[in-house]
Parts: sequence; C-alpha cells; structure tokens
Amino acid sequence: MPSTKKSNPFATVLLALVFILTLIAPWSMVSAQAEKNAGWDLIKIGGRDYVSVEGIKRFYKFTKLTRAGDSVVLENPKVEMKLKVGGNECLMNNVKFVFSHAVEASGNGIYVSRMDLAKLIDPVLRPNFINNAGDFRTVILDAGHGGKDPGATNPIGTEAAYNLRLATRLKGLLEAKGYKVKLIRDSDRFYSLQERVDIANTVKENAIFVSLHFNSGGRHARGIETFTLSPPGVSHYGANLKASDAVARTGNEHDSANIALATALHGSVLRRLGDNTLDRGIKRARFSVLSGVKHPAVLFEGGFMSHPYEARLIANESYQSALAQGMVDAIARYRFAVGKKPAAPKR
Repeated sequence: MPSTKKSNPFATVLLALVFILTLIAPWSMVSAQAEKNAGWDLIKIGGRDYVSVEGIKRFYKFTKLTRAGDSVVLENPKVEMKLKVGGNECLMNNVKFVFSHAVEASGNGIYVSRMDLAKLIDPVLRPNFINNAGDFRTVILDAGHGGKDPGATNPIGTEAAYNLRLATRLKGLLEAKGYKVKLIRDSDRFYSLQERVDIANTVKENAIFVSLHFNSGGRHARGIETFTLSPPGVSHYGANLKASDAVARTGNEHDSANIALATALHGSVLRRLGDNTLDRGIKRARFSVLSGVKHPAVLFEGGFMSHPYEARLIANESYQSALAQGMVDAIARYRFAVGKKPAAPKR
C-alpha cells in the first residue's frame, strides 16, 4: 500500500520559499542594467545566454555553495539544489527537474542557461511573483484517451479506463473541498485533442487544467513524470529543436504558472506514493492539449502499464486513491503559494 508518511520535499520548496523574496522585479521584468546591479554574470555559451551559479546564489539568497569536481550544491535552511556540469537534471530537495539545456563550465565558473533559470528555477523559488495565478476555484480534468482510443493496454485493463477512474475520484475529492470541477469526458467516449482543448477553453473563469494519463514504454520503464508546455525556443522532450519550436503557443502565456503547478502536483504525488516510486522528473513537451489550453496546464503520467509491477499498482484502488489525494493536496498548496503576494519594497 502506498505510504502517506514521507515528508513532502516539494511542499518545502513551494510553500516555505514564498518567504525567500528579493526586493527587485521578477526576472522577466529585469532590465539589462538591473541584471548588472543584481550581480548576474551573463555569458554566451553555444549562442545561448547563461548565468553563473554564483549569481544564482546571491540573487536567491543561498547561504552556501559547495563544488566538488563537476558537482555543485547550493544550500540555505529551506532548500538544497544540486547540479552537475554536463547534466540536464536539477535536484531541488532531491526531487528531479529536467533542464532544457545542460549545465556548463566556463573558465572557473559553472553556468545554468538563462532559459532554465527564468522558466524553471525562478517560478519554483518565487511562485508568489507569478501574476494572476492564485485566484481560481475551477479545476478542469482531462481523462486521456477513451472510446475508440484505449491508450496503453495490458492484460489487466486499459489506460482510458484508468484515466477516467482517476478523474472521477479526483472530481469527488475536489468538490468536497469546494472546487468546481469540469470533466472533459465523463464516460468512455472519444474526443480529439483539439476537441479537448476547445472544451477546456469554454471555461471562462480562472481555472487550472490537468491531463491524466498512464504510460507505456517496455518492461523496464517505470515511475511517474509530469509535463509542462515547452517554452518558445525549447523542443519537445527527447526531440531535436526545429524552427516551429520558436513560435509561442497559447499555453506559453502561463509558462511560470505551469511549472509551479507541476512542482506542486509532482511533489505531492511523490509523497503520497512513498519511497519506492521512481521519480522521472518534471519535463517540457509540446503536447497538443498543453499547447492550446488558455489556463495553467500540466500533463501527468501516473506510472507504466507496461511494467509488470506498476501494471498491478495502477489497477489497485489504494494506488489510485494515493494519486488522487496527492493531487488534491497539490492544488491547495499551489493555490496558496501563487496567491501569496510578495511584500512591497521598503522605501
């Protein structure tokens, strides 16, 4: 049975860090002169802007930076962030984020791409700087596949059925908390990806969108992963960059809110599932249901139906309950974190 006693690393990041604030404008609003005044060490590597970890340490008020060979650890009383030169993974409180670009070394310094800083690190460390993200009471749940499209299958069941079971369970829990819930589908019916986007966009009030899935990838692939829409200039996960990736999609309006929502969701579910769950990380992709939705949106993969052990877990009521409870926890934490606004600068 999934454990519910493990401490929540993402809750520590997302909630405690709302109090680790700076008194200058958010990264996206910082002018070149303000960047210089803030102590950013900007350099070009491979044609991209990179920022030094020393600058990250100063700006986000980390109190300790330790370097051992290619490994770097940034620490303060609330957060531990681990990086490795040449790698594209960032561990914050030992939970995995997947960068769009590798961490680089230049001279005596170690650098993170400005894209990953602006679109991943900053929204996680400063969720309360995200504009207009916390004022929502509506959750849109997209149970993937359905009808003529069963999704992933195994001898026990179909992904489409499990997705709908999870969405229905989650709807009841959220409504009990006072949320309004919109189901993209409430039966075994097929909707195209565009139809799902169109239905989500009929919701005019502030809302969040969660697409529910289970994975398939061979007998050895396992674990959970959460996707947000790739920012402009970032490719679909695992694919080469192409010209169309530079075009902003509708969903990119919420890039910062997307990553904050993914942080809360992924971390809360990890806590509910316990130590034996493999963390595959938070990733970026250009899934159609993320590209066109006008609300903060994530796509969650709750385990591999192709893995012998996880296939049995996914069919288990306790596992489905843990997923749903973790998501309910996450939505409340996300709403609190992005709704708490930073204090005005002292004059």
